Amino acid sequence: MQLPAPAVAATALIEVVRISGLPRRRGDPYPGAVVTHWAGDEAADVLALIETLPGSAQYRCGFSPGWGVRAYDDALDLALFEAAFCFTCHEVRMQGTAVPPALSTQFFDADAERAQALLARFREAAR
Repeated sequence: MQLPAPAVAATALIEVVRISGLPRRRGDPYPGAVVTHWAGDEAADVLALIETLPGSAQYRCGFSPGWGVRAYDDALDLALFEAAFCFTCHEVRMQGTAVPPALSTQFFDADAERAQALLARFREAAR
């Protein structure tokens, strides 16, 4: 999976979000509870894991993401990017000022070992 490289380099903090629905308007953040924050090496490790998710064919489930990440720089004001993951249809939707249109919708193999490791990290964060 491809993330916006300049934003990844600038990321100082990641919020992990347990998504509860879809945004009301395009560009609004995905609603849900922030279950944890990752910073430093932990944030870098998660971003590296996301970047190594293998691609997949497109599946259709209606896109019902359960987990998301929001990446912030040192200013911690606006998210550099947000990625919402649907492990059912293998789709990731990204948004934010750092996200070029070509990266806004991607597909990943949700059954791959790396994707399952990411899902396990999300679930552990919610405990």
